[in-house]
This record gives sequence, structure tokens and C-alpha cells, in this order.
Amino acid sequence: MSTETVSLKADIRQKAGSNEAKRLRRKGKLPAVVYGHGQPSISVAVNTHDFVRGLHHGHRLFNVDLDGKSETLLLKDVQYDYLGKNLIHADLIRVDLSEQVTVEVTLEFRGVAKGTTMGGILDEVMTHLEVACRVTEIPELIPVIVREVGLNEALHAKDIELPPGCTLKTDPEALVLICHESKAAAAAEEAEEAEAVEAETEPEVITERKKEEAAE
Repeated sequence: MSTETVSLKADIRQKAGSNEAKRLRRKGKLPAVVYGHGQPSISVAVNTHDFVRGLHHGHRLFNVDLDGKSETLLLKDVQYDYLGKNLIHADLIRVDLSEQVTVEVTLEFRGVAKGTTMGGILDEVMTHLEVACRVTEIPELIPVIVREVGLNEALHAKDIELPPGCTLKTDPEALVLICHESKAAAAAEEAEEAEAVEAETEPEVITERKKEEAAE
């Protein structure tokens, strides 16, 4: 995450409701709510274009002019439309640049797990980790190197190397990813085992022995 802040002008919303929110979005405004630091929450509207441009450049900190007073706000959450394409709402929390916050950071899986070369499938169970860090040290993403993950091996939250200044808040035992056998490979292995067991337990054929004994 960029530690720089983006300046935004926010208009305090006097009206609420879905119809008012739709009206604002048609005018290029993004409905948002500002809260935190023991102060009352405020419904605002910011310029959608400026806000989205800041997001695309990795910014999560905003200097927002609220009724003539500048406040530093951290993006806490965003909501998209049902197509997952357009932003329809944002949650912004008041912060001090020296304080610690708890945030969710995206995991970026890198490399090819060696277990996949043995017929395994890499199953990514988690896509984010929750960490605590200073506001100015929030990472944009957490890289996860998967090259050494073998067949039937897994990585848990405690195994992920965090960026400097970050403390893990997710359950350390939470499963992040696992490399397991494909269903086809597992079925083939079970079939082979079944055949081996059947061969071991097959009854002895004694017909030829009885013929030899009779001839004697």
C-alpha cells in the first residue's frame, strides 16, 4: 500500500436511503460513511473518479476535507454492485498516522508447487490474512512462495512470512493452502491397492497338485 495520502473533498450527506444513493452515483459521487476515534459517524459523498483513481494506484489513506476540517481516513471496506464491477459504497475510518490498525491484506501466491509436478492440485483456501501494523506500514499484498510445497503438504497462517512491522491476527493454525492428490489419481491409487489386496487373498489353485498325486 502506498503510504502517501490522497486529498479528497467530501460533501456531508443530509439525506439517506437507496434513492438518494442512486442519485449521487448518477452525479459521479460515491456514498460513504466516516467513523472511528469515538466520534459520531458521518454520511458523506466523495468524487467517484478521484477515489477510484487513488485505489488503482494502491492508495488506502485519504486526506478528506470534512466541512472545513481535514481528517486522515483509512479505507476499511468497499461495496460493489451485483456484477462486482462498479463501486457503490465505501467505509472510511478515522486514523492517526502513528497508530496501529488491524487490516486484511491480500495474499499473492508465487511459484509452482513441486507437489503439482507429482499430479497434485494446489488448493488456495485463504486469499487474505488479517494483520496488525502501523497505518503507514500497511502492505499492499503479502507474497507467499509455494515452490517447496509437496504432495499432501500444507501451509498454515503461522508459516507465512509477514512484511516487517506486521503482526499476525488470523488464527495461526488456519489453513492457507494445501497440495492434495487429484480425485482421478486418488481413485487410481485405491484401485491399485484393491487389486494388490485381492491378489494376496486369492485362494491357492490345487487342481494340478491333485492330478500329480493321483498319477503317483
